[in-house]
Amino acid sequence: MIAFSFTKKVGNKVVINHGGALRKEYFISYLTLVMNTMQCPVEQAKEVTFQRLFRNDTKTLGKESYRQFLLAYEELR
Repeated sequence: MIAFSFTKKVGNKVVINHGGALRKEYFISYLTLVMNTMQCPVEQAKEVTFQRLFRNDTKTLGKESYRQFLLAYEELR
């Protein structure tokens, strides 16, 4: 399965359009961006990302996206 995604900014929100699971590389980039802009450790970036993208629910973006998110976090830890 080929997955694709892109984000766009609408007002002060980022909208994710995707045709499959988001990949580990996407989450590594997103977590790195959060860490750089907020000047925070990866643990805080994980919390912020989980709140913003997953809306505090592991099912929001699907099981595979959540798994990829955790793999990205582990890689950056």
